[in-house]
Amino acid sequence: MTPTTVTLAPRTESRALPDDVVAAMERAASIRDRRHGTRITYSPKVFIPLTMLCRDRCGYCTFAQPPAHLDAPFLSRDEVLRIARDGARQGCHEALFTLGEAPEQRYDVAADWLREHGYDSTVHYLHDMAAAVLDETGLLPHANAGALPADELRLLREVSPSQGMMIETLRSDLPCHRGAPDKTPERRLATLEAAGELDIAFTTGILVGIGETRDDRVTALEAIAASHRRHGHVQEVIVQNFLPKPGTAMRHEPPCPPEEFLWSIATAREILPPDIHLQAPPNLSDDFGVLVDAGIDDWGGVSPVTADHVNPERPWPALDRLREVTEAHGHTVAPRLTIHPEFALDPDRWVHDDLRFAVLDRSDAEGLARDDTGSFWPERVSAADVVNDGAEVVLVGKRSTAWYAGATNDPTTLVPGPSAASPSSRVGAALARAESGEQLGVDDLVDLFGARGPEVGAIAEYADHLRQEAVGDTVTWVHNRNINYTNVCTFKCRFCGFSKGPLSLNLRGTPYLLTLDDIAERAAEAERLGATEVTLQGGIHPDFDGDYYIDVTRAVREAAPTIHVHGFTALEVTEGARRLGQDLHTYLGRLKEAGLSSLPGTAAEILDDPVREILCPDKITTDEWLDCHAAAHDIGLHSNVTMMFGAVEQPISWARHIVRTRELQSVTGGFTEFVGLPFVHMASPIYLQRRARRGPTFRETLLLHAVARIAYRGLIDNIQLSWVKIGEAGARQMLRAGCNDLGGTLMDENISRAAGAAHGQAMTEQRFRGLVEPLGRTIAQRTTGYGRVDGVDHAAVRAPAAG
Repeated sequence: MTPTTVTLAPRTESRALPDDVVAAMERAASIRDRRHGTRITYSPKVFIPLTMLCRDRCGYCTFAQPPAHLDAPFLSRDEVLRIARDGARQGCHEALFTLGEAPEQRYDVAADWLREHGYDSTVHYLHDMAAAVLDETGLLPHANAGALPADELRLLREVSPSQGMMIETLRSDLPCHRGAPDKTPERRLATLEAAGELDIAFTTGILVGIGETRDDRVTALEAIAASHRRHGHVQEVIVQNFLPKPGTAMRHEPPCPPEEFLWSIATAREILPPDIHLQAPPNLSDDFGVLVDAGIDDWGGVSPVTADHVNPERPWPALDRLREVTEAHGHTVAPRLTIHPEFALDPDRWVHDDLRFAVLDRSDAEGLARDDTGSFWPERVSAADVVNDGAEVVLVGKRSTAWYAGATNDPTTLVPGPSAASPSSRVGAALARAESGEQLGVDDLVDLFGARGPEVGAIAEYADHLRQEAVGDTVTWVHNRNINYTNVCTFKCRFCGFSKGPLSLNLRGTPYLLTLDDIAERAAEAERLGATEVTLQGGIHPDFDGDYYIDVTRAVREAAPTIHVHGFTALEVTEGARRLGQDLHTYLGRLKEAGLSSLPGTAAEILDDPVREILCPDKITTDEWLDCHAAAHDIGLHSNVTMMFGAVEQPISWARHIVRTRELQSVTGGFTEFVGLPFVHMASPIYLQRRARRGPTFRETLLLHAVARIAYRGLIDNIQLSWVKIGEAGARQMLRAGCNDLGGTLMDENISRAAGAAHGQAMTEQRFRGLVEPLGRTIAQRTTGYGRVDGVDHAAVRAPAAG
């Protein structure tokens, strides 16, 4: 039965609000939905109050304290790091440094403390504490240091990917700002402009209800919008409501009326350029769900560790409550970094060179924060004592507990889970088109890859329905052996931890080249052990000519006459043909005659050439990979589609990869399965060079396979997961999200292990069975072409026609 696309709860009733407020909210929500869809972001953070001394005296502030109320003028380095470490353990991504403005200019005790610790200003101390947090915990600092000159903004740009300062208001005569020299409109606007000139991703905002009028708010918002149009640097605007607090000059003033607050949020959305994110703090409203209806797309920083030190009387909502309320208003939540994704994905302009890897290391493919549960620590490595075929490096220091491809940490549970996607959302609309039989294009697939919350469950549920429809409830596996005949390679794939260059004897690890007798012996042993397939792939050795691959195939066929020879990537085939000066059809025909049975889909990585220029610039192009497989299909050799994902690319590359291979499949029918290969980062050169992410998140991994099931419907019926990269706990969820094949037993698998995967070298039928049967599914051993080892042909693909 096709799952129903569920509509989430409607927006909050707003009949009690004035008509102009209701109309403004409806317009704002429409603008927000067109630009940002159903996603509401938040930043999981810790709040680090570096100093609560301040030279300003604002009539509403309880954060600033006199020296007599504090144990010390500033937090010490140890205190700062203790807070940050607590945040890292809880899976936070941001360290929000909040502090009073230039307290050393008002209080001798502040100036003396700074001098005794080797600093001449609060900003210089902030710089060093942000650097320490970044180095020790990996949390990304957000410096909220107030009105600063350009030189201090530039200094903090080295250690803080984003910075912030509230405009609050451009009224210069409000009583609440008497005695606050940093709150003059001129100083606030000068800081905003300087941040733009310095390419700083900047957060600003207005404070509503401190004596200003609607016109005053419009003036402030228009000034922010104008600055952004000049520089493009305003990542987010906060609209915050005033609440009176005991002990302040404004303690007897009325709180900001709800209708004025909602009108201000909606008006901000209408005035500001659509690419600016709009935030309202959830802890300052009892009914914070209505803020979604007013047009926000961000909740700001929410801490599972520390209080809101600016509003300590208003605790943060628990993350589960935040998620629940957001979903009840038809939206989903997604964690972000302190720097918003549009800026994180353009690091050449917005991120200081010293911070690029720190941002990348916590990013998912969309430039948002990694959303796996658990702790995130900076990874430090040292050389392995014994290398052999394993990874050349080992992790040292604090270990992250979040799931990663190739690691042993279990993933968060996404399936089974809530399943809902509003028909009016991008995800819901794409699913509806798929359910109606429409073939999804690149944009639709990108929308599905961006699913969050219950939308993930809806996609997984529909993908699993299609799985059952296409191949039933049987989970298949193949008994195979990998023969990686050499790790010497002339190509420079930047992600590969397996290959060695010809001069690698000077490095850790030993280059090797198996003899034909070695290869034949391994194939014969695999056949004796019951394997039905050997997979042949290795580096492109400088001494190989094209006849080498033919000789290897013939040696395997003679040693193991019944075994299926699944061999040679499109790179090996293309390179072999080139070295012999033969066309692909002729060369593949010779390989087939020697005993080759099918081609693996590896060497595809991502079939999107701009990404290939980063990952494997000297490798075959997308068109060359497709041409090789088209030629193989044309002479009767089937193959598969693989995708290595999660290193440097974005979801649009995944979509392009799927669409290009789907187009070929619609012509040849020669692909037997799609295989997702999550990037294993630990010992990958491009990660060790600090130029790649930590592989995909588990949500991305699950969605990649589920969306592939939907996208290839009717063309490729088998979706295989890589247990060696995903692990058994993750595999169980994937089997409920559209996957039907576990791949091979992988005797002697070395390539994933060389990149740092820790799931072992071989699977057994008993372990496969233990993985599958608790799901109520049956398991069957298959051949490479998806027949059954019992001799019954259950192939779920069209056989490629020769000729």
